[in-house]
Parts: sequence; C-alpha cells; structure tokens
Amino acid sequence: MEDYPLHGLKVLDFSRVLAGPFAGRMLSDLGADVVKIEPPDGDVTRLWGRNVGNVPGYYSQQNAGKRNICVDLRADGARELVLKLAGHADVVIENYRPDVMPRLGLGYDDLKAVNDDIIMLSISGFGQGGPESHRPAYAPIVHAEAGLMYRQTDRSGSPHQDLPLSVADTNAALHGLVGLLSAVIMRGRTGRGQHIDMAMIDATLATDDQLQYALEDSEETGPLANDTWESGAGPVLLSADFRFLWKMLVEHFDIADPTAADMSQDARIAARREAVRAFMAELRDLDAVEAAMARMNIAWGPVRDPALMREQATVRHRGSIIDIDDRVGGTRPITQSPYRFSNASSGVRGPAPHRGEHNMAVLAEWLALAPAAVEDLKQAGVLLADEDAGADGGSG
Repeated sequence: MEDYPLHGLKVLDFSRVLAGPFAGRMLSDLGADVVKIEPPDGDVTRLWGRNVGNVPGYYSQQNAGKRNICVDLRADGARELVLKLAGHADVVIENYRPDVMPRLGLGYDDLKAVNDDIIMLSISGFGQGGPESHRPAYAPIVHAEAGLMYRQTDRSGSPHQDLPLSVADTNAALHGLVGLLSAVIMRGRTGRGQHIDMAMIDATLATDDQLQYALEDSEETGPLANDTWESGAGPVLLSADFRFLWKMLVEHFDIADPTAADMSQDARIAARREAVRAFMAELRDLDAVEAAMARMNIAWGPVRDPALMREQATVRHRGSIIDIDDRVGGTRPITQSPYRFSNASSGVRGPAPHRGEHNMAVLAEWLALAPAAVEDLKQAGVLLADEDAGADGGSG
C-alpha cells in the first residue's frame, strides 16, 4: 500500500449523500484510510440504486473502499469516542449544515482542542457564518441559485428543469480536495491545521466557464452552440461553430451553396442547415462519420446511451469502469478512480461497507481498544452494526 500517494493518511468521514462522500472516496482511492462515521438511520443513499448484498448502487459508488463505524452521536459516551478518534486523525470531512457539528460538540474548535493540527473540510450549500448558512442545500438547489437551470432554459428553450448530474456536489467535493490536500502540504511546512469552509455555491461559480457572459451581458460574444445532427448511425454532436462547419464542408466536400442573393439571412441559414442535415444523414456508420470529421479536423462524438458506457473504446481501454466484489459471491460495476500516475498506484480498493462493519478493527487499530471494550460500547448504544457486518461489527 505504500505506493499509494496518501498511504498513512487517516480520515474521519462524517458526510452523507454526495459532496462529502465523493471527496472521501477519492481520498480512499489515493490510499488514505477513510473511516465513514455513519448514524444508525444510515446515509440516505442506502435507499438509492440496485440493492446487491444489502449495499445499494449509489451508496456503493460513493463509499467503496472505505471502512465504517456506526455511531449514535446522541448516546452517552459517543462524543468522547469520536474525540478520541479525532485525536488520531489527520483529516475530518463533514457536509452538514454549519450549526450541526458544533451542536454535537464536534465542531472545529472541539476537534482542535484534542488535535491541534487536524484538518477539517466542511462542505455546505452557502458556507459558514453567512446570511444563508442555515439553509439546507442539495445540488439541485445550487443549480437553481447559481443560474445553471436558467441558462439551460435560456439557451435551449426547454422548461426549467434540473441538470442530469449533481455537478454542484462534485465540484464542491473536488475543490474541497484541492483545499484539503493544500492544507496537508502546508501542515507539513508549518505544523498548523486548518478548517476549510467550502460553499457549494462558490465552487459552482468558480467552475462555471460560461458565467462571465452573463456577468458582463455579453452572451452574443460567445461561440455558437454546438449542434447535434442525425447521422446514419444515430445522433452525433459536432464541436464546431456552424459557420466554420459550413466553410469546411464547402472546402473539403464541394457542397453546393443552396442560397440565393435575394434570400433573407434566416432563409440562408435554414437552407445551409438543411444541406448539412442531408450530408450527415448520408454518413451510414460511425466509421464514415469518423472519416468525414477527420478530413475536416472537427471534433465529434456520438450521443451515447450511458447504459452502454462500457462499450466506449477509451473507457474500455483505460478500465474506467471496473467490477468489484458485490458481497454475495459475484461482482458489480463501479467507476474507477481517474488518477493515473507514472510511479504510484491509485484506484478503488474494495467494496462499500455495511454499517458498523469495521467497529472492531478500526477501534483496535486507531485506539487499541480490546474486543470487550468495543462490546461495552455496543451494549451502551454507542456503537451499532448491521447484521451483514459480521463479527467485526462489535459482537466480540
């Protein structure tokens, strides 16, 4: 394991759903020991996706490779247990509303009191201490607040609707990782820990390359939208301004211009678009599309059904989707870590855990607790475990 870049880094992951768990999953893929602290009622994503071996698909995707302790933070002795764990942790991740962890006695100041150089990443919708810090926020809320839904409707004419991925969550997770790893490097230089306040709305705006057009009322100065055309092999997106595409078709394929001098601009555009539509429809398969686009040096891609993603040539070549243990004697698919190093390892290191699956192992390794002490915590209602968790859940 020492060839993983983050081998030896200890992480307590209190997060749920996506923004925090995704950050924790990437840390695990890079070699960190990520211990998910899950409440008795569980991460809500345990309700989402195909359930195999009592591990639903969405939960599996975001928590693979982690270990799990199930702690009832309301139970007497739970806070003390968590603070002991924090004393041995390098990093804590949480994505509750800003008042939750302090109310539990587990805010940054509480953790810093037992571990002065701890690094805490807090991801929330609207950040710490602001006028909207109290608001609950999932990705769709931020998509609406940050203008993404408005732009989608403004440009497409479609009704207001959410995006088909939780980009506000994953952007906050990735920016959170940049901040967190920067803090790890700084701690190595200064010995100081950090509390990183990552607002989903900040991360979304910072990653929005189209926002400047709206801020400066300059939408008309941007490139024309990419078009999707029906080829003989199905819909294909061409990454080309239509004006450039038309110029290339005339230059490389001698397409006759169907316009006349007395046509209006709208009529001229419509006539040329019809000529392009006819050209694309004549490309009978993807090899023909590839040849035509290569001739014009135009980037393109088929509009792919995600259910067929494993058939995509580069995804197959790079192993971007792999199979992991499904906990019941078979395998299930999961996306692989995107990191590829020349002289280090990375990648998903195991299946997602059941609640409380590693109560015994983590408490023995981190705190040197004997099995009897773990059993006492279980009897006191501090620790819980699913039936699937087995003996390591704390039954002795």
